[in-house]
Amino acid sequence: MIDFSNAIEELNKYKGLEKKKTLIYEKKRYLVKFPDPIIGKNKNISYINNAFSEYVGSNIFKIVGFDTQNTVLGIYKYNGKEKIVCGCEDFTNKNYILYEFENLALSTNPDKKIETELSDIIEVIEENNLIDISKTKEFFWNIFIIDSIIGNTDRHNGNWGFLLNTNTKEITFAPIYDCGSCLNPMLEDENIKNLSDIELKNLAINCYSCIRENGKKINYMQYIKSLKNDECNNAIIKIFPKVDIDKINKFIDNIDCISLERKEFYKKIIRLRYEIIKNVYDKLNNA
Repeated sequence: MIDFSNAIEELNKYKGLEKKKTLIYEKKRYLVKFPDPIIGKNKNISYINNAFSEYVGSNIFKIVGFDTQNTVLGIYKYNGKEKIVCGCEDFTNKNYILYEFENLALSTNPDKKIETELSDIIEVIEENNLIDISKTKEFFWNIFIIDSIIGNTDRHNGNWGFLLNTNTKEITFAPIYDCGSCLNPMLEDENIKNLSDIELKNLAINCYSCIRENGKKINYMQYIKSLKNDECNNAIIKIFPKVDIDKINKFIDNIDCISLERKEFYKKIIRLRYEIIKNVYDKLNNA
């Protein structure tokens, strides 16, 4: 793991709930995410495992074949304490500027503020003449499928988007970034150890995207099983064959600093969702 303790610190420019620093390590700029001890008064919950979720979630996207932000696990020592952190390499520079999807929404219709209602998101994509509409919708649904497998509960309009080449003015999709809300980061190892098979299955099935349909958060597995959205179905046909479950399991097994309990939890919950989507994939191919 990288020791970020003596890295050069810059003023932090990144948003989000977690404690973070902007650090320069070996001439590369990293957004370094820290475990926050407590969120909310009198609540015994934390982002203690968000570094693991960020690292594993990002690398699952990479294993599937997405252009993904490089992430590394590391340590940071201060005040006599040592924290496990996740360093997310900055993929922007003077030649490439990140425009989050929410910026696109503002430029499409200044009079309409959108949040995460699915119909609004699709409407913004279809009304914007600065992007390739068909490819952007395809990209959106491709992300949705992998987010469903890793259980990402916070893929909002501010954590996916586009890169603008300042020289050529070409607009491309930004690498996948910000996966810290996947794989149940709020669950401590002790909680995981005591999960029954039924409880684990319930966690796998009852996982919700922050994207809403008719005001209600979308349940990933229910939505995918419904087969009601052709663009989602097409994403399953395209993306699912690229999900190499053995490669994912091997990757998880080779992470030294994660407990055996957490590794097994990751592999089992991913497998459960994988099998559900596999059944849908088989139905679509046999239709």
